[in-house]
Amino acid sequence: MTKQKILVLSLVVFLILLAITIRYMANPTTVGNQTTQGASIQETANEENTKGESTTMEEPIQVIADRLEIPWEIAFLPDNSLLVTQRPGTLLHIQENSKQSIPVSGVEHIGEGGLLGVVLHPNYDENNWIYLYLTSETKSGLKNRVERYTLDERNNTLNNRVVIIENIPGAVFHDGGRMAFGPDGYLYITTGDAGTSASAQNTSTLAGKILRITDEGKAAPGNPFMNPVYSYGHRNPQGIAWDSNGNLWETEHGPSGTTTGLDEVNLIEMGKNYGWPTITGTKTKNGMVTPVLQSGSKTTWAPAGLAIHEDTLYFTGLRGEGLYSAKISGKKLINFKKHFDKEFGRLRAVTVSPDKKWLYISTSNKDGRGAIKQNDDKVIKINFSVFQ
Repeated sequence: MTKQKILVLSLVVFLILLAITIRYMANPTTVGNQTTQGASIQETANEENTKGESTTMEEPIQVIADRLEIPWEIAFLPDNSLLVTQRPGTLLHIQENSKQSIPVSGVEHIGEGGLLGVVLHPNYDENNWIYLYLTSETKSGLKNRVERYTLDERNNTLNNRVVIIENIPGAVFHDGGRMAFGPDGYLYITTGDAGTSASAQNTSTLAGKILRITDEGKAAPGNPFMNPVYSYGHRNPQGIAWDSNGNLWETEHGPSGTTTGLDEVNLIEMGKNYGWPTITGTKTKNGMVTPVLQSGSKTTWAPAGLAIHEDTLYFTGLRGEGLYSAKISGKKLINFKKHFDKEFGRLRAVTVSPDKKWLYISTSNKDGRGAIKQNDDKVIKINFSVFQ
C-alpha cells in the first residue's frame, strides 16, 4: 500500500470517528453509554413529574400518640397540632415531633372525674382562649367547673385563669364533661346526675343536664328556665354534635347494675325532658322524649364522644369497645354499624380533623375498666375512606 493510500485511509477513519463523536454529543442515548445516560435522564424526568404530587399513600389508620394516661378529649389548634386532656390532670400539646405536658391545677382525679373536656373559643385566633372542664375537691365535696385560660402555644403555659361556671355537682361517677360551641355561638356543656338520679328532673340544679351559656359564663338568652339549663332528664351525657341542619345530637349512658344496656342517642331540643330516671329505652311518658336510637337491654355501648361528618354520626363505645356509625336521615338514624369491634379496646374521644379527611379517636384502656394493650393509651387517626 502506497503512502498516499495510507494517508487517504487514515483521513477516512478520522472523519468517521469525528462523525460518531459529534452524533454522540448531540444525542448521548443513541450510542456509547446508552443505558446509563438514558436512565439518568429518565430518573430526572420522573423526579420533576412527581414534585408536589407524592406517589406514596398514607396509611389509612395511624397511631398519632401513645403511652398516654387516660386521654379524654381532643381539640385541634389552628396549626393542626392537638390538645389532648388526660384525666389525671394534664393537658398535652401534641405536635409532629413533640409532646408537651401542661399541668392543670385543682384537678381531683377520682373515678370518672378529673380533667375532662376541652374546647377552643370560636375566635381563638384572636384571643387564644381555651375552656377546660374539671372535677375538683371543695369544702362541700366534689364539684365540677369550667375554667377559661389563655393558651401560650410557644411556651406551653396556661395563663389568665377565669372560672366560667362552677358548683356543678360532682361524684366518683356520672360527671358528664363534654363541651362544644354551637352554631349559635354559645357554649354547650354536658353534666351527669352525679349519682343522684332525681336531680336530673330538677331544672333548678345543674346536674343531669345540657347547659347553654355565653363565653363569659352567663345563661344564654332564651334559655327555657331562666338559668343555664338547656335540656334535662339526662343520666350521664357524654357526646354532643350538630348536623348540617343545625340539629343537636347527644350520646348518653343507660342504667347500670341489675339493669344494663339501654344506652341512648338523642336528638336534643331546647327545654325538653329526656326522661331519666323515669323512663328508659323504648318506654314513653307524656312530656318526656324517648331516644332516637337505643342499644336495648342486652347490649351495652357505654357511648362516649360524638362527631358528625357529612351527616353521618360517629360515636365511640367504652364497654362496647368499638366505633359506631349511623346515617342521619332528617330526625332519624339509619344504617347503624359497628366498626373495629374490640380491635382497640375501650374508645372515648372522637373528632373530625380540620381538613375533614380524618376521624381522630382515643383509647381509654388505662381507666381501670379495660384490658391494657401495648403502648396504651393512644390517639389514632382513621381516614374516612375506611368506612366506604
